[in-house]
Amino acid sequence: MGIFGRKNTPETTTAGTTATATAPVSPDLAALTGDYTIDPSHTTIGFVARHAMVTNVKGSFLDFSGSLHLDGADPSRSTASLDVKMDSIDTGNADRDGHLKSADFFKTDEFPTMTFRSTGAQALGGDDYRITGDLSILGVTKPLTIDLEFHGAAKDPFGNERVGFEGKAEILRSEWGLTWNAALETGGVLVSDKIKLVFDISAIRNA
Repeated sequence: MGIFGRKNTPETTTAGTTATATAPVSPDLAALTGDYTIDPSHTTIGFVARHAMVTNVKGSFLDFSGSLHLDGADPSRSTASLDVKMDSIDTGNADRDGHLKSADFFKTDEFPTMTFRSTGAQALGGDDYRITGDLSILGVTKPLTIDLEFHGAAKDPFGNERVGFEGKAEILRSEWGLTWNAALETGGVLVSDKIKLVFDISAIRNA
């Protein structure tokens, strides 16, 4: 069962036609309504880029903060906010990380932070949800849609109430001004324009 509410189910009217009815909200879901802080030590904000047209390079950001407001009765009232320190990029290669921080890519001296602010949320049925919002990189703000799967809620051994989500999205980096590339002798380019974003989020309910 999803965190934000149940999928609407059809019911039959006296005329024999199908109408949409809103299922009652589970008390368990209502109990999860509240404000949460993303736990960086148990959360991954990552990305995947195609390199040289033949393989994938994976990376992540190690320094970020974020918050969630979950509404168990009305998913459209749920919100998410994320701030990422671009200097914390890590692809497992120091030279590549330095290039990504440079003026060719993220210009981290001038634009130290990437941000996401949600503008809407939608229940898709089951444990699947969709968050829409504004992603800002290099001072450019464009819409972003993130598909999320709710992984559950639990109280950890330290008494923290946690919720978990796994998410994914795709962007064209050129839309945010990330246009650096190099042509390959065999055709194609060194770095793909399409970037896959991946999220594995653990958030703790605020006291």
